[in-house]
Amino acid sequence: MIQISNLSKSFTLHNQGAAVIPVMEGAALSVEPGECVGLIGASGSGKSTLMRMIWGNYLAASGSIMVGGLDVARAAPRDIIALRRRTLGYVSQFLRVVPRVPTVDVVAEPLLNLGVPVAEARARAEALLAQLNIPERLWSLSPTTFSGGEQQRVNIARGFVHPYPALLLDEPTASLDATNREVVLTLIEAAKTRGAAIIGIFHDEGARARLCDRLVDVTSYTPGPTQ
Repeated sequence: MIQISNLSKSFTLHNQGAAVIPVMEGAALSVEPGECVGLIGASGSGKSTLMRMIWGNYLAASGSIMVGGLDVARAAPRDIIALRRRTLGYVSQFLRVVPRVPTVDVVAEPLLNLGVPVAEARARAEALLAQLNIPERLWSLSPTTFSGGEQQRVNIARGFVHPYPALLLDEPTASLDATNREVVLTLIEAAKTRGAAIIGIFHDEGARARLCDRLVDVTSYTPGPTQ
């Protein structure tokens, strides 16, 4: 489902004489349907950079990123948008939404973009919000006013409202209490059972041990002396 080959990335520091800083070289990774792969490595080793390249926010210097038959490294923006709508979900650490949009509509938006009828999309969104213990009195409010933990659960609901064949999870259990952590772990396990290919960053060692079929240390892709 996800196949990464010979992937490289560098950043150009335009405010420092256009210096080029290589940050990743020769990355290779394969994730099959129903498999969860955890990315590990010290802070700054490239875990988030790799996730952002798979998502299409960062442009690769070379190599390929095949997700559901599309090479994200070379795809046109419209094709990446289509991939995100149907195939590739992403739960980031931060909720980014348009202010004043009700929480239920924030969660339902991925379904509405796919043409799901409004009533059905909202019902599915409400079911997930309830499962994630977001009080019903908050569903009509903008999540921009919520606490960090509540915003994270809205982010998770939005990422799981559609059964994406592939998922990127960036610290999905951070800042959650034990009850909501268990709900999220159960959602991820259900996604694995239905065949989703998952790449995640889990600093929660218990979650990593429970969910990940294997771990990949991205430090091995760092150019220079650390290789």
